[in-house]
Amino acid sequence: MRYLSIVLFVLTVISCKTQNKKEIKTATIEFKKEGELSILQRETDSLLVHFDIEIADTDYETQTGLMYRESMEQNQGMLFIFPDVAMHYFYMKNTEIPLDIIYIDDARKIASFQKNARPNDETSLSSEVPIKYVLEVNAGLSDTLGLQVGDSIAFTKK
Repeated sequence: MRYLSIVLFVLTVISCKTQNKKEIKTATIEFKKEGELSILQRETDSLLVHFDIEIADTDYETQTGLMYRESMEQNQGMLFIFPDVAMHYFYMKNTEIPLDIIYIDDARKIASFQKNARPNDETSLSSEVPIKYVLEVNAGLSDTLGLQVGDSIAFTKK
C-alpha cells in the first residue's frame, strides 16, 4: 500500500510539472507607433514610401530592436537613433523575421544597405561607413521600392 501511495505521488508531481510547462506562454510584442518616416528619391525629392515607425533611442531599445517579433506590417519599420556618428554593427540574434537594414548618415541620406538579413543569424552586419540612423524594414522592401544610396529620409516623433 505504501508503494502505491509513493507511485501515485510521483505521478501527480510529474503531471503537475507537465501541465505547468504547457501553460507557460511567451508574450507577443506588438508594434507601437512612435512616429512617421518618409523616404524621398534623391534626384526628384519625390515621395517613395511612408512608414509608421517605432523608435529605438535608448540603450535597451537599441540592443533589443525587433528581437522576438513574429511579424511586421509592410508599412512599418523601426528607426534607430544613435547619439553619435560612427560605424555601427547589427546582427539578427533572436530576430525571427528577415529584414532589410538601411544605414543612414547624419545628413539623413541613405549611406548603405544590408539586404535580406537572415533570421537568428549572429553574423555582424556593418554599416560600412559612419552613420547616425538605421531603419529596419521587412526584407525585400528596399528592392521593391527601388531605394538607393543618396535617397533621403524625413521623420517625426509622435
